[in-house]
Amino acid sequence: MKKETIIIMASLAMFLSACSNDNGEHSGHENTESSQGDHADGHNHDDHEHSDDIFGELEGNQSLEMPDSFNDSASENLQTLMTKNSTRLNTKDASEASILTSQMIWPSTHKSSQPGTVILIPEDNWQIGLAAVDLIHHPNNGPVLYYDEKGIPGNVMNEIKRLNPKGNVNGTQVMVMGDAPAAVTRQLQGYEIQEVKGSSPETFAAEIDRTYAEVTDNQYPESIIIVSSEEKAKPYSLLAANWIAHMPEPVLYVNDEGIPEETKKALEKRDGKANLYLLGAKEAITDEVEKELKAYGNVMRMKGSDPVSMSVEFAAFKDKDTGFGWGLSDPGHGVSFISISTPQLVIPAAPFSHLGKHAPLIWLENGKVNKPVIDFLADIKPAFKVSPQDGPYNHGIIVGDLQAIPYQTQGILDDALEIVPASGDAHGGH
Repeated sequence: MKKETIIIMASLAMFLSACSNDNGEHSGHENTESSQGDHADGHNHDDHEHSDDIFGELEGNQSLEMPDSFNDSASENLQTLMTKNSTRLNTKDASEASILTSQMIWPSTHKSSQPGTVILIPEDNWQIGLAAVDLIHHPNNGPVLYYDEKGIPGNVMNEIKRLNPKGNVNGTQVMVMGDAPAAVTRQLQGYEIQEVKGSSPETFAAEIDRTYAEVTDNQYPESIIIVSSEEKAKPYSLLAANWIAHMPEPVLYVNDEGIPEETKKALEKRDGKANLYLLGAKEAITDEVEKELKAYGNVMRMKGSDPVSMSVEFAAFKDKDTGFGWGLSDPGHGVSFISISTPQLVIPAAPFSHLGKHAPLIWLENGKVNKPVIDFLADIKPAFKVSPQDGPYNHGIIVGDLQAIPYQTQGILDDALEIVPASGDAHGGH
């Protein structure tokens, strides 16, 4: 990627609004009867409802239609990959995506825009990385960056120095996830570090659960996302990343053999009162495992027969009793779009659900927009009664290069995210 492009992307971070960059905030959420839910930092989603006199729903047929023809020259001679309603991270490399995400979300120009803690994860173990994402939110407020078998690459080390992490509530500036090579700790001399060891998914996820509770007065979140550590289940399991970066619920792993002992021990800490949300169709998490999980609390499997449809269902889902779930059913939201062909980009881009637009993940089937996605975007299509300048606005975070997500797809998404008159007429005099 050209240096100029990286600079442009970094500058865009100044436009991302943050709920808070303070390390002690975003510590959890309370159960709510509201369909929108409450944040523990006092941000009630209901507070952001829009006045009926200027905002409205689309009249008549609210469905969106796919274009029936295309301009083949639209992607020629492009000077930017940003559109009015979308921002693109133009890469297919996970480590590069993590640095771009870090620079966009944490400008680090002053104290309140610096992260608390950088989270270092192994580049070759998505299960470890996914579980570690739970620490993006609280108590750390920081990005995930990558180490490899040799240590910390030079560009990653440069990003850590640029960020100059402030430290979390315990003063930790860098957390090292998994069984990292000795070179990593040597390279981090001068930083306050904490290591969270573990090579097996279930052991490491249970350790993250304990680590989180350790800095929150032994408060274990009652809601848990259950995912499979099996490779075939990866597209389902990764759907958890954006939520656990956004809120404190952890992931715990099951597999084809059932519920691992480490997962059982973690579940037992909830005294049978856990709320377990399964991300995976039956080929990923079997009926037998689902039945066995009921011994630990309430169990709910997310709807969706494939990863794309499940991503849409999860983005729209809200459990009114527990407050769990995005609950996107109206306009005024951010959404992350990643091709199912580049799953390595999910974890490094997860912080876009923590700060800025707080965006859930929507899978694109091989980089294309299909009916479940376009129907979901129709449900949250912004509409105005008086003037488009009043909003609300949607915004897309497109993660992937043009091979993974073609410019044509970006154009379709940009149009689907655009605000329109509630009457269904053209913008007219606006």
